[in-house]
Amino acid sequence: MPLALYNTLSKQKEPFEPLDPNYVRMYVCGPTVYDFAHIGNARPVVVFDVLFRLLKNLYKRVVYVRNITDVDDKINTAAKENKENIRQLTDRTTEAYHDDMNALNALPPTREPRATEHIPQMIHMIEELIKKDFAYPETGHVLFETGKYKNYGALARRSLDEMIAGARIEVALYKRNPGDFVLWKPSHEDEPGWDSPWGRGRPGWHIECSAMSAAYLGEEFDIHGGGIDLVFPHHENEVAQSCAAHGTERMAKYWLHNGHLMVDGSKMSKSLGNFLTVRDLLSEHQGETIRYALLASHYRQPLDFTKDQLMQAKQSLDKFYRALGDAGNFSVDLPHVEPDSSVMEALLDDMNTPLALTHLQNLVTDYNKSKDPAVAAKLKKSAYFLGILEQNPKNWFMQSVKKETLSAEAVEGLIQRRNQARKDRDFKAADALRLELDEAGVLLEDSLEGTKWRWK
Repeated sequence: MPLALYNTLSKQKEPFEPLDPNYVRMYVCGPTVYDFAHIGNARPVVVFDVLFRLLKNLYKRVVYVRNITDVDDKINTAAKENKENIRQLTDRTTEAYHDDMNALNALPPTREPRATEHIPQMIHMIEELIKKDFAYPETGHVLFETGKYKNYGALARRSLDEMIAGARIEVALYKRNPGDFVLWKPSHEDEPGWDSPWGRGRPGWHIECSAMSAAYLGEEFDIHGGGIDLVFPHHENEVAQSCAAHGTERMAKYWLHNGHLMVDGSKMSKSLGNFLTVRDLLSEHQGETIRYALLASHYRQPLDFTKDQLMQAKQSLDKFYRALGDAGNFSVDLPHVEPDSSVMEALLDDMNTPLALTHLQNLVTDYNKSKDPAVAAKLKKSAYFLGILEQNPKNWFMQSVKKETLSAEAVEGLIQRRNQARKDRDFKAADALRLELDEAGVLLEDSLEGTKWRWK
């Protein structure tokens, strides 16, 4: 069965046919690194990790690029609030992002470019847009003139007027039209900035992804992915500036978007008390449990993330690992095991992970009836494509016991005692408390903001 994917551009499911049958290229918008990643940030990481695993199984060469946005107004604001150097902030939060996504069993992308390392490419693309009369400089800014790109709105399937009416559009005197968007803007002395033909400044958000995707994947590539909230304005603007600069009809052949994520029926908000960071969730749940809960709904559907889902995910994984533990060690023969055809058919049909998980449950039922190690081996081999069942069953249950015997409140209490001991310069007591936490499977991370922790 060939791979089929729902293309946002055509609004229908299509057979996947790469531009080069031997070389698949995929770009996914990555994080803006100013704080810990929340569960909504994790959803596209898990979704496109499943796709990456599938593509690597189907094609000889797959390049997956996911960027790091490390120049942004949110970063500037966070650095000022933390009284922290911007580079220190972005390095620290990037490392935390990597740790959290690794805990969710996400494979690292092939390339992970940082925006600040590609400023020359962005400046060059802006110069091309000015030269081709798609952009104009004005008072230290450079703006893309949306009215001059004939296909603007094709991805979102809305007219320019409709998009302006339905979005927060910055009103500025330097714009020729309300829908024009910033490619370059001036920087104050206390803001990051680079020399350019238009003065010292920094790039707009949209130009970053266009420049980095072109640098690593070319002017046209196969798949561009991200959350549904990025369709407009981010992805629409990416298409316009990329095609205008390169003189191409398209930027990517397939556009994939995962649905919105809510928590307990509401949009995530710190004021509502339902803002969940991956780091906080990892303090109470194994990363694999969180991943399973994210995969239990189809990626294109809205997802209401709840504690009940996490409990159900944990129960399902317990059943899986119990079967694998009962079957014994078959890791030596695993490379020669074929994955279950029903699981693969579900995943090849626009990544239907809920159906794939159901088929994995069926394999557990089959094993419990037959006690055939070959069935358990097929279960483990098939689960790889969903990024689960990758650890030793004993380790899975040992970690579960740790989280159940030492609560998050107990960990916080021990950390407070350690911090007080350090404040009192009682370093012997502080070291003893750190050792106690380490033996309980707790990893501590001390920073200027205080002490963060997660399960190992």
